[in-house]
Amino acid sequence: MNEISRDMIVGVAAIAAIFTLIYVLLMTRYKERMALMEKGLSPKDFNNRNAALSATLRFGLLMIGIAIGIMLGNFVSRYFDVPHNAAFIAMMFLFGGIGLLTSYFIEKTK
Repeated sequence: MNEISRDMIVGVAAIAAIFTLIYVLLMTRYKERMALMEKGLSPKDFNNRNAALSATLRFGLLMIGIAIGIMLGNFVSRYFDVPHNAAFIAMMFLFGGIGLLTSYFIEKTK
């Protein structure tokens, strides 16, 4: 199998997986809401602004942590005797996790 067809198959499979994941998440959410509405809950109960702010904070701090991890991974790979890929991956996971822990403690204090 040549490179182009392999890359095309991987790309199509990745796109199909993403759309399948989105479809399953949306359908699960829809079925859950329908079941709750059958039990008498109001649709206004579904719009939880605190959860949206919490997700935004979590996602933002994760992205900041990954960005710091990329910068420090570059620094570590350049000035220390650490392989390039290992430094980037380790620092991205380390600072991404620190960002998630930070968001947890911020949400806990709210």
